[in-house]
Amino acid sequence: MTHTPLPNVPWQLTGNHWLSLPCIHPADGAIHVVGVLHRGARAAVEFAGDPAFVDGQGTPLLAPVIVVDGVQQDLSAGTMAWERGAAWLPTFTCTLGDLVVRGSVFAPYGRDADVAGAVYLFGVENRGAVAHDVTVRLEGTLGHRQLRVRTPRPADDRSRVSAANGLVILEGSAQPGLVALALGAEGEPDVEVQGTSFRIGRSIAVTAGANEPLAFYLAAGPERDGAIATAAVLRRRGWRVLLAGTRDALQQLEQSTGIDAIDRLINRNLLFAYFFGVGRAIDDAHYYLVRSRVPWHEAGVTIRDWHALMWTLPAVQLADAGLARELLLRMCELHSYAPGRGVHYFDGTLFEPGFALEGVAAYPIAVDRYIRDTGDDAIVDEPAVGDALYLANEDIRDRRDSRLPLYSTDVTPGGRAAAHPFTLHANAAVAMALDVLRRTLDEAASREVQDPAAVRAAIKRHFAPEREAKAALAAAIDLAGQRSTDDDPSASAVWLPLYELMSRDDSLYRRTVKAIPDD
Repeated sequence: MTHTPLPNVPWQLTGNHWLSLPCIHPADGAIHVVGVLHRGARAAVEFAGDPAFVDGQGTPLLAPVIVVDGVQQDLSAGTMAWERGAAWLPTFTCTLGDLVVRGSVFAPYGRDADVAGAVYLFGVENRGAVAHDVTVRLEGTLGHRQLRVRTPRPADDRSRVSAANGLVILEGSAQPGLVALALGAEGEPDVEVQGTSFRIGRSIAVTAGANEPLAFYLAAGPERDGAIATAAVLRRRGWRVLLAGTRDALQQLEQSTGIDAIDRLINRNLLFAYFFGVGRAIDDAHYYLVRSRVPWHEAGVTIRDWHALMWTLPAVQLADAGLARELLLRMCELHSYAPGRGVHYFDGTLFEPGFALEGVAAYPIAVDRYIRDTGDDAIVDEPAVGDALYLANEDIRDRRDSRLPLYSTDVTPGGRAAAHPFTLHANAAVAMALDVLRRTLDEAASREVQDPAAVRAAIKRHFAPEREAKAALAAAIDLAGQRSTDDDPSASAVWLPLYELMSRDDSLYRRTVKAIPDD
């Protein structure tokens, strides 16, 4: 895997399960890319202003422009201050003389606001004594379209921008297309299109003491008619209803510890996992788990069983048990035909072979955690879940050593080749999975499941050097005397108490963790 450097710009980001908006420039509020998932392409489809959008170079896709009394204002002059509403809605405030301009970008979310679109909302407040003529517009260029599984591939067809019924339509020239965008505004906007560049705006008079809102709507569809129809839905519902519904829904996802600083950290990361680790495909509306929808992550929109079930799903489960159930079923339906066998495209197709034992163990562990957190033990009656548990049991059994209750793997959850076949982290996860399987499989099958206590005893006996009073556990062994102490961050010994191998107070655990290098 090629490691991608982090972008040079501290982007603001937001989105819903349909649209990702990962590159909102903090200097001027410009949107540099809009992304959606496409099941047929097994990829993210992204519209941008320039191929170098990740680093903020080139013309943006959508840039806000404010004109006051005929003079265009410079929004990047250093007066733009940002905050995040409901931990997920980036909002800026900018002072232009006696005018205060507020801008907020949000992608509607919630029971009555789940739309494949986004809203750019502006508020212009006049704190002076004189009225001003103000024009607010969005302008930009469709300079680049790409498909991205892990690395970007430019679209082969020509980009096309057109105007229709007060909307700007962004699409490709090839038919049938994959994605189209429609950009509109409240009221009767002025629309101009020249080649692949465009502008759409409205002019208003802002009297002294007044605060005037203006909203722009961005809609997505699998082709232009669908995008136009979605834009009409956004305009009909209006920004007030969409924003209120989104705020209410986001507040229901929030977690509280009683400490504001910790709450902000938890909720921002929770919402990032919720919206950027999960997406709905524009062409079939189904939910899919992906590694990350941000365009600079080296794993792109591929996924491993372990990452989906042990990293993303617990975050979703914390906030939304209903969606967690649907995602667990989707994982079992699409990916459990070959649990742990490698990296998958988000639709379940194998992307990169490489057996990771943790990926197999993740299915029983994830099912058990879901049941414990929600009380919904009926999920094991779902055919897809039952099949996944039995397949996981078979694959774990096939990996058992012929002599000892220890289990082999080929790669770590991070994709690195295992230093030796038997890894500490994988066997700890397997022991926990066996615990679950003994409780959930039918009586005949559960009798054949290896006793997890024997696995845990074998781990402590074979991963710690004999005759050493202050021994630490090895990260990997081969059962022939070779051992490695290199701790893989994706499969670290730090997590052993999570799998009930030993407590955090255990002296062997404490010595093992203390020996891990800080870097």
